Amino acid sequence: MKVIDLFAGAGGLSEGFRRNKFEIVAHIEMDKDAANTLKTREAYYYCKRNKLPYYNQYITKKITRDEFYSKIPNRIINKVINEEISKSTINNIFKDIDTLIKNDSIDGIIGGPPCQAYSIAGRSRKKDMADDPRNYLYKYYLQFIKKYHPKFYVFENVQGIFSAKKGTIFQDIEKGMNELGYTFEYKLLNSNDFGVIQDRKRVIIIGYKKELNLHYPCFKKEKTNFTIKNLFEDLPFINDGEVNNNYRTDTTKCLKDLKIRNRDWNILTYNEARKLNSNDKEIYKLCIKNDNIKYKDLPAHLIRHNNKNCFEDRFKVVDYFKPCQTMVAHISKDGHHYIHPDINQCRSLTVREAARIQTFPDDYYFESSKTSAYKQIGNAVPVLMADKIAKKIKESLT
Repeated sequence: MKVIDLFAGAGGLSEGFRRNKFEIVAHIEMDKDAANTLKTREAYYYCKRNKLPYYNQYITKKITRDEFYSKIPNRIINKVINEEISKSTINNIFKDIDTLIKNDSIDGIIGGPPCQAYSIAGRSRKKDMADDPRNYLYKYYLQFIKKYHPKFYVFENVQGIFSAKKGTIFQDIEKGMNELGYTFEYKLLNSNDFGVIQDRKRVIIIGYKKELNLHYPCFKKEKTNFTIKNLFEDLPFINDGEVNNNYRTDTTKCLKDLKIRNRDWNILTYNEARKLNSNDKEIYKLCIKNDNIKYKDLPAHLIRHNNKNCFEDRFKVVDYFKPCQTMVAHISKDGHHYIHPDINQCRSLTVREAARIQTFPDDYYFESSKTSAYKQIGNAVPVLMADKIAKKIKESLT
């Protein structure tokens, strides 16, 4: 079944659907780094199918990205359309997709518009968010539904979409889907109920063509018995500012069951820790020793902000034995909300650790910098959650 991934980001949704034998015929993504991540992932699958060594050569820096892409057919790289979806670009995007699919039909459209304009936190930070054009990106999503008439769609977003523009946006999406002949059902789902070691609540809207007489899948809660400690078990110990891309042990049952590292994969990337200043390092140690500590309760010499209440939860330790707090894009700015639980390492999470919490496999490579990788990971749908959503949709359609 053929699928288009809109506002694709780093590809968490499409990776989950691909695992269930859906063919991603096109990814649309405006961010250049995220688009390159998608191209690199498409190239990975091409190399894997054809037993070619180029992917491993690239991620171990033996060849450049240009050299790597030059060895991949254009039809593979061109599946990623690096373009902002807007009034001036949408018709050209349609043409590009039509070229890719030729006369084939589209079975599904997946994705979710960038959430900043819908998130409650985003709206509280920017008073002019009400006029942000990103509020209306859902209208383009509806245009893709109208153009390609898929059997189903999956629309993912933050809880704030319920209240954005006093609820009118959510109502408008429902009205638009109904007018186009699709069902509109939604639930607030937690990734932890899908086996992801993370508390992450997101609105998942799923709809089908009304004539198919299909309804929202029934998802059985599957909380995992694995912990963050299990998730990091094979990784080397590193301190702040250090990098070590050598696995400490072979893969584990946790990593195999969560589809993060199979027994044949031995290339570790992005296991590099941020450098801390002495002030933050002291705070990190206090937070780990005291099971987190409010900013206002820190020793006076460590407090650098006048508004203590505003920064009350600025520092937070990831618990070894509880689901991780929601991974968000702000981790690209600093890692204070994602402090590693091991006091002997005393640092924030590496890109690879963050990716594992989002259940991206270790063979997933993020372009083009550490900062961009953190942002892409924080914005993504956890792969394992996407996998299980795709499985249910496939069952309903077949």
